[in-house]
Amino acid sequence: MSTRSPLAPAGFPALPAIRGVRLAVARARYKAWDRCDLTFVTLDEGTAVAGVTTQSRCPSPEVEWCRAALTLGRARALVVNAGNSNAFTGHRGRAAVEAIAARVAGGIGCQPSDVFVASTGVIGVPLPIDRAEAGIDAALAAPEATWEEAAATIMTTDTFPKAAVARASLGGTTASVVGIVKGSGMIAPDMATMLGFVFTDAAIDPAFLQTMLAEANRRSFSCITVDSDTSTSDTVLAFATGRAGNAPLASFDDAGADAFQAALTDVCTQLAQQVVRDGEGATKFVTVTVTGATADASAHRIALSIANSPLVKTAIAGEDANWGRVVMAVGKAGEPAERDRLGIMFGATQVARDGLAVEGYDEAPVAAHLKGSEIDIGVDLGLGEGRATVWTCDLTHGYISINADYRS
Repeated sequence: MSTRSPLAPAGFPALPAIRGVRLAVARARYKAWDRCDLTFVTLDEGTAVAGVTTQSRCPSPEVEWCRAALTLGRARALVVNAGNSNAFTGHRGRAAVEAIAARVAGGIGCQPSDVFVASTGVIGVPLPIDRAEAGIDAALAAPEATWEEAAATIMTTDTFPKAAVARASLGGTTASVVGIVKGSGMIAPDMATMLGFVFTDAAIDPAFLQTMLAEANRRSFSCITVDSDTSTSDTVLAFATGRAGNAPLASFDDAGADAFQAALTDVCTQLAQQVVRDGEGATKFVTVTVTGATADASAHRIALSIANSPLVKTAIAGEDANWGRVVMAVGKAGEPAERDRLGIMFGATQVARDGLAVEGYDEAPVAAHLKGSEIDIGVDLGLGEGRATVWTCDLTHGYISINADYRS
C-alpha cells in the first residue's frame, strides 16, 4: 500500500453501529495480495435503497445490475469487490454479477434482485466467479466486521480508509447516518465518482430517499475532481433500514426531513472531500470558489475548468502564484465571462481585479499561502449571482508514478 496521504485525517472516526446492518469481510484473492478484498453487508428485510451511478457510456455490468435493482427500491445485501472492476468484460462479466447475486440470495434467503454488487480495480479482466463465490461463502461464515475493516477492504490505490458520520433528529427519534467510500484516482464529477455506501436506520420511502441522495450527491460528489476522468464503475448507494422507529419520511413536509437531508449531505460532503485528500500523489487540498456568474450551473462549470486544468494544478504543486493560468481556465470554460470584470484571489489576497493585476500587490502572503496544504482560489466574474465551490488537489509526479505502474 502507498504511504498515507499527507492530507489524510488524523485517524478513523468513531462510528456507531447501524441497526439492521451487519458487516463482514473476506479474502476472495482477486489479486496476489495478502488482504481482504470482499466486503459483504447484510440488511434487514424492509430496507429501502437509492443510488446514483456513472454517466460513462461504457459502464460495468455491476452498474447495469444496480440500475435495474434500484427500480424495485428494496435491498437485502451488498457485495463490494476490490482489485477487479469487471468492466469491459462482456458476457463473462454479466455472468459473474449474476452468479454473485445468486450465491448471496441462496445464502441469506432473498431474491437475487435484492442483492447489490459493486466492483473496483483493473478494467478488462473478467471477475473470476469461483473466487467470488468462495469469498461470499467465507463472508457468510465470518464474524462481524468493523466499519474500519469494511472501509479498508474496498480500497484499491487509496492510502487510508474513508468514513463519516452524522445524526438527525426525526420528530423525537434520533437516526444515525454512516458512510464509507473508496476513491483516489479516476475521479471526476460526472455523478458520483467512486464507490460510496451510506447506511442509516431511519425509515424513508425509497422514492424520497432517491430524491435526497440525488440532492446530496449534487452538492458533494459532483463537486470533486482529481484528474477529470470518470470511472466505468462509479456507484453511490444509500440504504435505510427503518430500525430507528420514526414515522417514515416521504416528503420534505414530514418532521425531520430537512434535518435528515442536512445529515445525508454532510456525510456525503465529508466523504467527497476525503477522496480528494487521497488524490493520487496529492500534497495540497484545493478549494475553488467561483462567484458573480450568470447562474450557479455556469459557475460550477467554470470552477471545474479551473480545478481540472493541468496547468493550474501543476502551478499549485510548484507553489507558483501564476494567476494567468486561472484566467486561461476561465476563458476556455465556454461560459459567460468578461475579461475586464474578472477578479482573482489566492487565499485572502486579491491578485487581479477588473481584468488587470492589482497594482503593487504584495506576493509574499500569496507565496506563504501556496506553501501550505490547504489552498483557496477565488474567482469573481462580476456578471450575476451565480456561485459554486469545487474541491480538487494538485498534480504531482506521484500521480504519474502510481498510474504508470497501476496494473503491476
